[in-house]
Order: sequence, then structure tokens, then C-alpha cells
Amino acid sequence: MKLLINTNLSIPCKEFKWRFSRSSGSGGQKVNKTDSKVEIIFDIKNSKFLNEFQKIKLRKNLNKKLVNDCICIIVKDQRTQGHNRQLALKRMAKLIKDTLNKKTIYRIKTKPSISAQNKRIEEKKKRSELKNTRRFRYFEGNYD
Repeated sequence: MKLLINTNLSIPCKEFKWRFSRSSGSGGQKVNKTDSKVEIIFDIKNSKFLNEFQKIKLRKNLNKKLVNDCICIIVKDQRTQGHNRQLALKRMAKLIKDTLNKKTIYRIKTKPSISAQNKRIEEKKKRSELKNTRRFRYFEGNYD
């Protein structure tokens, strides 16, 4: 079985690591017996089906979601493990597809205009003057 990302990319299920544990969600009498929580892990670095460009793009765009260069998705929405496995696969496919299709937007460096610079300096001068008027000054004169 393969996880279809797009027409050019499909990842076999042997690339994924699965972990199952007891879910803290809804359930009945068997809530403490069944391992319905599903965790799917995809190792980007050791993947044989992604090229280097795709690996770099995934690492760059999923920077905050990666743990040890792995994508980890946890699903505990449904009561059965089978449903949670299907949801996990769908979410993994959507995440990888959206990340690979995302266009990188580069920031064009600009300088502030001269009027904006002058306005900033004027505001700083006003603020400085306001603070100077609040300052306590000693009287340096004769008390006679």
C-alpha cells in the first residue's frame, strides 16, 4: 500500500513508523483496554522516495514541526484504531502535499523613506524633551 501525495510522488507505508497507545478521548467500557491513539512518524532524512530538493523544502517549511528530522502526527479523534490510522495517513498526505506545493516568498529589503526617518527622529526628540521635563533638578544657588 502506498500513500499518494500527488501524481509524481507516492510513499510506501514501509517508510512510516507507527506507534499505538491508549487514548485519553471518548470511549466506553473498553476505554482503558484498547490502544486507539495513533502516532505516525515519517523520517525525512532516511526517506528513499524523496529527492534532495523535496527533503530541503520539507525541512525548511516544516521547521517548527520537525522533531529529529521527522514529521510526527498524533490522532486520537475516533474511538477505533482503524479510523485513527486512516485519519493519520490523510493528514500526513495533506501536510506533505501542501508543504511541497507551497511557494517560497522572499522578502525584498527596503529602506525607510527620508520623511519616515525625519518623523522618527522628531518623535524621539519630543519624547526626550517630555522625559527631561519630568526629571528632578537640584537647585544650585544660595539659600540665603
